[in-house]
Amino acid sequence: MRVTSPDAMEALGRRLGAVAQPGTVIALSGDLGAGKSVLARGIARGLGITGRIPSPTFILVAEYTQGRIPLHHGDLYRLTGPDDVMSVGLDEFLGGEGIVVLEWADRFPEILPADHLAIRIEIGPTDDEREVSLCAGGPISRSLEATLG
Repeated sequence: MRVTSPDAMEALGRRLGAVAQPGTVIALSGDLGAGKSVLARGIARGLGITGRIPSPTFILVAEYTQGRIPLHHGDLYRLTGPDDVMSVGLDEFLGGEGIVVLEWADRFPEILPADHLAIRIEIGPTDDEREVSLCAGGPISRSLEATLG
């Protein structure tokens, strides 16, 4: 699907956050500046989380508990291997009662549960345009994918 602005990318995230259920894992990938953090911020807003939602690049995992479901927002960019993922505790959140959104998830696909929604964001022909592709791996992620139809 084509997204034509950062506001539209955030709105897409809001739609996802509004229907996400406990145990949801969303795996984001795309080049630097593609819009992964903007989409993640929209997911947080759709969950009812307010305040600043920065990229967790330097803190690795940000936890937000004030929404309708806890959100664990991780960034795998600076990690060097699956063992690093375990050392920061991300594995504890996968398949848990909250929602996990991972930026740069394509770096370590082996850590992802079978049921996850992979979202790839490609930079389009203009500065604001993005091409977003979805790939669902199970019943939870297929229901999310269907809402974006």
